[in-house]
Parts: sequence; structure tokens; C-alpha cells
Amino acid sequence: MLTGCRNLSRTFLFLTYGRVCTRRSFISQTSLCSSTSAVSSILLTQSSPTKSHSFFPLHPTVHFSPTRCLSRSVLSPSLMELKEVLQVLEQLAPLSLAESWDNVGLLVEPSKSRPVKTILLTNDLTDAVMEEAENMSCDLIISYHPPLFQPIKRLVQKDWKQRLAIRAVESGMAVFSPHTSWDSVKGGVNDWLIGGLGSGQVSVLNQALGGASHSHKLEFTVRSVEQLNQVMDELKACDSGTTLQHSVSRHDSSGIHVSLTCSDSALTPSVQTLLRHSASSQSLSILKLEKPPLPGHGPGRLSVLGEPVTVATAVQKMKSHLGLSHLRLALGVGHTQDTSVSTVAVCAGSGASVLNGVRADLYITGEMSHHEVLDAVAKGTSVLLSDHSNSERGFLAVFREKLAVRLPDSVNVAVSKADRDPLEVV
Repeated sequence: MLTGCRNLSRTFLFLTYGRVCTRRSFISQTSLCSSTSAVSSILLTQSSPTKSHSFFPLHPTVHFSPTRCLSRSVLSPSLMELKEVLQVLEQLAPLSLAESWDNVGLLVEPSKSRPVKTILLTNDLTDAVMEEAENMSCDLIISYHPPLFQPIKRLVQKDWKQRLAIRAVESGMAVFSPHTSWDSVKGGVNDWLIGGLGSGQVSVLNQALGGASHSHKLEFTVRSVEQLNQVMDELKACDSGTTLQHSVSRHDSSGIHVSLTCSDSALTPSVQTLLRHSASSQSLSILKLEKPPLPGHGPGRLSVLGEPVTVATAVQKMKSHLGLSHLRLALGVGHTQDTSVSTVAVCAGSGASVLNGVRADLYITGEMSHHEVLDAVAKGTSVLLSDHSNSERGFLAVFREKLAVRLPDSVNVAVSKADRDPLEVV
């Protein structure tokens, strides 16, 4: 019966898809129609857009609801709450991928809940962008750079960033910043940036690691099942049983051998508990667990180009990709503009710390200090600089498309027209 319904709904969907749902190709589970229907949702794997580097979430399978699309013409568009939009943003680029020093996530939250109807994307939240957001009656500003970074002891009008936060609160606007989570995620800012030179074999410069909740493994022995139960009850009592997982590896003449995994916070109370029991204290060993790598995620990218280009061609390609008329170029020792470029390393923003020591024909980033450029040039690497935010801003239009297809038609996603790099060539 279920299979028949799925086949029927799939046929009906394809017949009506082009006419009814031209704006959306698929939508996320967070925006499924809430009305009851006998037609089941169809699971589809997210298809790759025409861009050479797709912006995929960590879990690319999404739910598509034909019921929702078909009912859109007769029912009012569904509304999304802020928390639902935040869930979509987290699916696109988990905040766990951000650098530890960064300040990402929801920075300003309105006191009164209201549906999110207008989202404004910007690279930086400035007075001009805030005025634009106010004129749009914006509900959520997604600012790539966090407008609030350092701890704030007071909210006053003297500081321009605090003024922006106050205006957001007074207007009931939420402010969210993804920053380095967008840099790190597969298909994010850095994949977009390196895609400007064409296809190639792309690898991550600094591999991101998974946020494993269990960081330590404790191995010990108990003499009996009764003692095992007693020890585990004590462990759960001191840690509420939320971060402990255990397994019995073997049972022999020496006793029952137990493996226990726990988080950093649970390590000390767990060890103290085990030391109170003679058998477990004598056999206790503690192992540090490494976090698993997340392939394709992490800061910076290195590309071995499928078709090498000259330095001059690389400059022209990046001008076109970034929408700029001027870039700054430092030729590596022995390089001319006709030198062939086969390997390119990129890092959006200020990339010297990520690019340092990477062997490549060309570095592309927003900014590097004078001495950092000299170091690269001396090692035979040419450097191409666009100024900080110019290496990031073009991704906003890409992200807008990725976000819009995951939200209902009731949400308008716009890219700021007032946002621009503070520096310009004069």
C-alpha cells in the first residue's frame, strides 16, 4: 500500500512539478507542510547544481513533500520561526566547524517571537547595512563576520558595533554569524574561492575534526557481575548517566574486563569512582581518544589544476570571479606573468596563518602583511590579494541560492546592496 502511494505521488509530482513548483527544486524537512495527507513524503538525494564546487550539508539527504507544493496554490504559505531557520543554517554549515576563537551563531535574539519573512545576507554589518535592513523590515540578518566579537560590559551609543546591536534589538531583528564555519565546510567560502580558477584536484589545507562527545577511554577489571553493576551505578550517579558508555570486552578467570568511554567533564569523577574499588583501581588504564577527521572540511584549500594557467590568466580569472577591476600581485622569485601555475592555495579573508609553509605556485587570499608576502615570494610563490572581504563577499549570492531552496516561499532571502569592502583603489 505504501509503495503504491509513493509511486502514485511520484508520478503526480513529476506531472505537476514544472507548473506548480517552479521556484523550488527541493525543501528541507523543517519546512514540510503540517496538514494531514495520505501521500507520503519522498526522500530524494540533493542534486548538485551547476557550480564546480557544491555547497552541501553534512547530511545531504532532504525530505521533499509533494503535498506542500501542491497545496501552495490554495493555502497560505507556511511561516517559519527563527529556531527553524537556525536549524536549516546549522544543517548547511554546522557551527562545530568554526574555529575555537571565533564567535559564531545567534548573536542577537529578539525578546518577542515572530515569523521570519525577510532575511538579509551581508559580509559585514555596518550602519549602511542596518539602515537597509530596517527599510526592508528585516527579521534576520546573517552577517558573515560577527558584529559582536569581544565581550561587552555595557550597551552604549559611543561604540558603533554596540549601536548596531541596540538598533537590532529595538527593531526586533535577530543577528546570526557563521564566519569560520562557512570557511571550513565542504562547498563553502574556500571551495567557492578556489573554483574561480577552474576545476582541479582539491584538498583541505587543515583537516577539520569531528566533535566527538567521548574523548577518553577507561579500561578496568571487576571481579563479578555484582561488582560491575555497583561500579556502573556509582559512575552514573556522579555523572547523571549522560556521557558514559561502557561495554564488556571479555569475561575470564581474572575477572570481567570493561571498557568505558566518557567526556572531558566526566573523566575526573569517573576515575575517582574507579579508584575507590580495589580491583578496578589496580587494573585501570586511561586512553585519549582522537577526534575523527571530517573529509572535505577544514580551513583553506589546495588545488592541483586540471589545466594549468599562466599567472596573467589566473589574475584575469580571479578578477572575473570576484567581480573586481583590480587585484594586487606579488610575483614569486623566478616568476613572470607568463609563468605556468599548476598548484594554487587559497584562504578567504586573512590567510597567512593557514597558507604559511604550503608549497604552491600561487597563493590567493584577501590580505597578508608586507613581511608575509616577502616570505612567500622568496620561496618562489606568487601572491594574489583582493583585500579582506572581497575574497568572501561573492559567496553570499551562492549561499542565498542554497538557503532559499530550503525555505518556504514565505521567506524572502536577499543579499545586501549596501555591503562593500571599506577599501577601494583610488
